Amino acid sequence: MRKIFIDCPEQIPCNPCVHICPVGAITIEGSITNLPKGNKELCTGCGLCVAACPGQACFLVDTEFKEGFASVDFPYEFLPLPTVGMTVKARDNEGQTLTDGTVEAVIQRESSHQTAIIRISVPTKYAYLVRGIKPITDFVKAL
Repeated sequence: MRKIFIDCPEQIPCNPCVHICPVGAITIEGSITNLPKGNKELCTGCGLCVAACPGQACFLVDTEFKEGFASVDFPYEFLPLPTVGMTVKARDNEGQTLTDGTVEAVIQRESSHQTAIIRISVPTKYAYLVRGIKPITDFVKAL
């Protein structure tokens, strides 16, 4: 099951993830500048925090997606959007390609204000390293 993973490096006053979570799975202890923490036990995997985070620091990870593969949900704000089944380059925080991934879902909600959530599958060892994909526009230019 998909569960919250937060990779927020900035101690700035920010808490949209806390307010959007319908089950209270994300908290910030003490000062609003403290880093948010995700509670995997409470998380239902709804993904509202993924699109709500302005710092693109909230992810959903399912390490048991299928044999040998995990799924990672992350925000994507580029056009064109990838399509289900597409092979993409999964990237880390530094923009370095880690591995190929397969687009499993493209989730668009009206409440997400134009931020799509992309779900890709990658080998399980990359589950907590993937932060996004190489923008699809780069693939189009290469053609």
